[in-house]
Amino acid sequence: MGKPLYSHATWGLRVADPANGKVLINLNSDIQFFIGSVRKIFSVGELLNQVGPSHTYNTPVYHDGFINGSGILNGNLFLVASGDLTMGGRTNPDGSIAFSNFDHNEADSLGNAVLTAPDPLAGYAVLAHQVAASGITEIAGDVVIDDRLFQPFNFRGEFNVTPIFVNDDVVDLTIDPTFVGDLASVAWRPVSAALGVQNTLLTGAAGSNYTLMLNPELPQCIGQPGCTAEITGNLPLDFVPPFTNTFPLIQTFRIVQPSNYARTVFIEELQAAGVTVDAPVVAGNPVNLLPASRSYPAGNEVADLTGLPYSDDAKLILKVSYNIGADTSLLLFGLTQGVNSMSAAFSAEQAVLASQYQIPASEYAFFDGSGGGPTTAINPAVTQMLTAMISKPGFSAFFSALPLLGVDGSLVFVTDFESDPTLKGAAAQVHAKTGTFVTGSESGLILNGQALGGYVDAASGRRLVFELVVNNVRSRMLTTCCRCSRTRAQSPQCSGETTDRAIHQASHFKRFF
Repeated sequence: MGKPLYSHATWGLRVADPANGKVLINLNSDIQFFIGSVRKIFSVGELLNQVGPSHTYNTPVYHDGFINGSGILNGNLFLVASGDLTMGGRTNPDGSIAFSNFDHNEADSLGNAVLTAPDPLAGYAVLAHQVAASGITEIAGDVVIDDRLFQPFNFRGEFNVTPIFVNDDVVDLTIDPTFVGDLASVAWRPVSAALGVQNTLLTGAAGSNYTLMLNPELPQCIGQPGCTAEITGNLPLDFVPPFTNTFPLIQTFRIVQPSNYARTVFIEELQAAGVTVDAPVVAGNPVNLLPASRSYPAGNEVADLTGLPYSDDAKLILKVSYNIGADTSLLLFGLTQGVNSMSAAFSAEQAVLASQYQIPASEYAFFDGSGGGPTTAINPAVTQMLTAMISKPGFSAFFSALPLLGVDGSLVFVTDFESDPTLKGAAAQVHAKTGTFVTGSESGLILNGQALGGYVDAASGRRLVFELVVNNVRSRMLTTCCRCSRTRAQSPQCSGETTDRAIHQASHFKRFF
């Protein structure tokens, strides 16, 4: 804590024994610290306890017409979004959830990712085959995504999130160099008429500048025929992809019109399953055809996709710090309290935190469900939430979902145990959520907040709760710690939350926790 790097910083550390309530260490317990994604333990923990670890968000499909003897549906088909985060696109063959320690949701901000193996459209294919198995051979009407489960919310200025998801609302680009002067190799998934990719990225000579650009990163044309985004620039032959240090390089386009995109991929899967669809494959989602909300007759259901248990969603969100998943979890929690907007969900959350977890609203300031922006809390609020979770029915799933020191998620590379053995004994003994909040200027990055909150299994055999946090670390050295997205890099400002391992990966920061 006394290093020159922290000369302007403020530290906080609170450690408590939940077995007897004794506070063992209590440094700066009354300061509202920036905690970043540690906020996720609240939004995920609340929903996990409310619905239970085994709860699934299932996605049904209904029709509103008449199916004649030839299997022609004279009417429309409705896919009713349930808030299922993965829609079958992260399900391993053994039924577990697939995630990588370098998740594709941060591919553009960090510069690379590792893709998971499952087909991101697997759930849509399952639904399409069920529709075909119901006897429908042709849809003479339209296909509609019913995305009215909750009010859309804006995700960090990028797009409005709805309760329908395709591949976490991104299109993945898998990029490899070829020969100098030739186009680089670019493959993408999902492959859909909803968004085409134009490749003009050249393979450059060793030592040339890396100028890869996505134009635009946020394609607004999704839902319009011929919608295309471009990957362009120069990829040096000797470029070393971040984190993996090997090709392929992964980047993403954001699916900024998720309902339009989902409609197109569902139609494409229906066609692949042998169902003819008379409506245009690429078009805006025709919400004008929707019936009154929740008015679908049970007898008109023709398909249903069973989601993964929420315990698996919690694992995805907490292990890789999946921001949209945490924000959506807050909306889904709001639905359990009878509200369907982000602002109303905040109010409901405040009431529940006070009554069920004994955490008053004066002890924190939350702006979304994931910890974006100037999210703050005092350390006792975090340790109280962690303590309260122990006695809740969802604790086992919650505990297992947290990143495990030196093993997985955002704590997998927290330190190099071989060259720096000081934390070797703690490997696999710390289950904790990381949080980072960084802003920047021409003089370098400011680490406004870095936090770690969770559980440590001590050598004594006790399981302790803790939060360790530092705020206001100012150093030009930190410019090596993270890579801004190309959109933000156009100006000297690089603001917003980075993923937690961006700081951990910097060599001078490996021993931070």
